[in-house]
Amino acid sequence: MNSYDFQGRVALVTGGASGIGAAAAERLRAGGARVAVFDLQEADGDVLSLTGDASSSAAANEAVERVVSELGGLDILVNAAGIAGKSLRTLEVTDDEWLRVFGVNANGTFWFCRAAVPGMVDQGYGRIVNVASIAGKEGNPMAAAYSGSKAAVIGFTKSIGKDLAGTGVLVNSIAPAVIDTPMVGTMSQEHIDYMVQRIPLGRLGRTEEVAGLICWLASDEMSFSTGACFDISGGRATY
Repeated sequence: MNSYDFQGRVALVTGGASGIGAAAAERLRAGGARVAVFDLQEADGDVLSLTGDASSSAAANEAVERVVSELGGLDILVNAAGIAGKSLRTLEVTDDEWLRVFGVNANGTFWFCRAAVPGMVDQGYGRIVNVASIAGKEGNPMAAAYSGSKAAVIGFTKSIGKDLAGTGVLVNSIAPAVIDTPMVGTMSQEHIDYMVQRIPLGRLGRTEEVAGLICWLASDEMSFSTGACFDISGGRATY
C-alpha cells in the first residue's frame, strides 16, 4: 500500500463515520494528518468528531469554524457524506424524497466547499475531493434522485475547479461504482444486481481501494489536476 505524507495537514471528512469516508479518514490519519469527521453519528478513533446534518448550510459553516478553531486550520476537505435514497422508478419519486437526496448529496457538497474555500484561498493551499458516483455519469434506473444529485456533484466540481485555478486550491471528484458500504444495505437487491452486472471486474469495490484514490487526490503529489472526475468503477465507466 502506498503512503502519503500528511504531516502538518488538517483534514475534514464528511460522512466519515462509516464507509468510504471512514476509510479515507483513517488513511489520512495514518499519514499524519489531524482529522475531523462530520457525520450524523459519532466517529470512532483518534479524530475530532462533529455531529450534524450535511444538508444544513449552518451546520457546514459551524463544522468548518470548529475545525479551524480546534485543529488550527483546514487544508483538506473530503465530501463523502451521501445517501442512496429509495429504490423507486422516476415517476414514483416524491417531492420530499427528491429534495432529501439532493439536500445531502448535492447541497451538502456545496455548503462544505463554500465554507472551507475562503480559508484555503487565504493560505494559498487546499485539496478538495468530492465523492460523486458512476450513477452521475450514466444514470441508474430506480435511482433518479441519486443519479441526478451525483451528476450535480460532478458538474459543480468542474465549475469550482476552474473558479479556483491559480489559487493553490485544487478540487476534484471521483466516480465509484457500487462499493461495499452500509449504503448498499439501503438499496433493493434488484438495484444492486443491476450495478454489479455492469462492472467488468464482476464485484463490489472495497472502501480501502477508494480511500487510496482519495488520498492521492488530497496529497501534494497531485498537483496538475483540478475540476476533474476520476473513475474507480471496476471498468464500468465508458468516459
